Amino acid sequence: MDGTEEPRVRLPQLKLDELLEELQARVNAVRGTQNRVHSLLEAVLSVGRELDVEQVLHSIVEAAAVLVDAEYAALGVIGPDGTRLSAFHTVGVTEEQIAAIGPFPEGHGILGELIRHPQPLRIPKISDHRASYGFPPGHPPMKSFLGVPIRVRDQVFGNLYLTEKRGGVEFDEEDESVLSTLAVAAGVAIDNARLYEDARLRERWQRANSEISHSLMSGTERAESLGLIAERAREISDSALAAVAMPMEGTKSLTVEIAVGVDAEAHRGLVLPMGESLMGLAYTATAPVTSGDVVHDARITPEPPRFEGLGPAVAVPIGTGESGVRGVVLVAREAGRSVFLQKETELLQGFAAQAAIAMELADRRQDAQQIALLEDRDRIARDLHDLAIQRLFATGMTLQSAGRFIEHPEACERVLRAVDDLDETIKIIRSTIFGLRARTGTVASGLRARVVRATGEATPVLGFAPSVRVEGLVDTDVPPEIAEHVVAVLTEALTNIARHAHADRAQVVLTTDGREVRLRVSDNGVGIPSGGRRSGLLNMAERAEDLGGRFEVTSPEGGGAALDWHVPLPDAE
Repeated sequence: MDGTEEPRVRLPQLKLDELLEELQARVNAVRGTQNRVHSLLEAVLSVGRELDVEQVLHSIVEAAAVLVDAEYAALGVIGPDGTRLSAFHTVGVTEEQIAAIGPFPEGHGILGELIRHPQPLRIPKISDHRASYGFPPGHPPMKSFLGVPIRVRDQVFGNLYLTEKRGGVEFDEEDESVLSTLAVAAGVAIDNARLYEDARLRERWQRANSEISHSLMSGTERAESLGLIAERAREISDSALAAVAMPMEGTKSLTVEIAVGVDAEAHRGLVLPMGESLMGLAYTATAPVTSGDVVHDARITPEPPRFEGLGPAVAVPIGTGESGVRGVVLVAREAGRSVFLQKETELLQGFAAQAAIAMELADRRQDAQQIALLEDRDRIARDLHDLAIQRLFATGMTLQSAGRFIEHPEACERVLRAVDDLDETIKIIRSTIFGLRARTGTVASGLRARVVRATGEATPVLGFAPSVRVEGLVDTDVPPEIAEHVVAVLTEALTNIARHAHADRAQVVLTTDGREVRLRVSDNGVGIPSGGRRSGLLNMAERAEDLGGRFEVTSPEGGGAALDWHVPLPDAE
């Protein structure tokens, strides 16, 4: 070797291998970071594409599990009270495992720790944490844990829960950072989806308002319009039942005129006290009244049973305090469904207020038409009196005076008979004029209101308020003479219950189908003894027989007595 050449640096083979391995590790780390960033961007884009809230939540859970390589992932939505979970979306747990575990968690233990302290939480071993108290039977084993909150407009919407990082390793700071970034994007995606959902919901309410306004202003029957209000309220609020109750003039009660959905027949025609029911409280307070569970709500009378299988409910007045409340609409969801949020209640209230305005305008239009009709009747009556009757009277006088000059007896008799016919015609026209100018009676004197008042008057003697249901056109189909018998029979039946039944529940049902009227009064008392006095029952039976009807006394399976009074209506005979 030439002495002028510089010596070459020679590294041991072991040191060179270590440098190459470190370089390879750094390259792999850069590639891993790059891949993870790409995956994060893809996840952000994927959750941002969806506009359905439920689909957005499911996409977030799936993306979270992929990003941090977790076997199990879940997204818990925090309920309105801010202390527990109202919904739980999972990935990695099979349907069989979910069935074995039982109900979804409400936010206790580790899950509750993140609700109480909405900050990222990383745990190497779940069982070692102070808030952990084990898993329910059938739950898959889980060791490592990573949770981050999801905020929507500075409000904690819910939490992402990740467990069991694949490979048996723990979640690291990079996992936490990636998941926190996804949570920020998830909050934006959820907010966008909720705004889109709100816009669509408002659009549906507006379309329903337009439909109802058109129905009312086009002269559609009131019952059909109320049915449309109930049906649209049930559909748009995603409820199982909707009912509309209207006040009864002359009483302090509401009557459920329309009910659609689950067990609608149990509600239709029911008479409700204004201060002792959800609908009554909404009417008197002119404000929405909500219930988390209508089956066990103390403000709802247990008789008759009518909310089986239902849970959350809200009653909203139709109208406002300034313009006057015209009625109440109630919607109820199945048991286990989410309660009505303030936003949903406000939309329903706005819908009911618009419906009240449409009803007011329809009433004004009907009043104007009624005034025009009455004015036209007055004009016809005036013309009949001033023109027709006077001319007929003058013609009769002329014929009567001309009869004295007729010598033929038969001809004279015919003239006098014509004069008598003219007198009868004048009487008929005068009767017609009186009918044109007559006014109909008030609704408060109708049979429906009289039955409610009679039941209310018996309440102090009974010691409890009987439930009342009225179905059919009882005010128009039942003539006054039969209505008097109905009220008398009802009063007698309630008096008998107060004196002899020792009951704490009673039910009054009055129905008509246009062919007959039926009154049924039942109680849960001791029943009717075989050797007791029956003067009251005989009176009821005689009233039914005099009107061509029938009277029956039965003993229901649950005990007590049931009185059925049937009478045919005159037009149906």
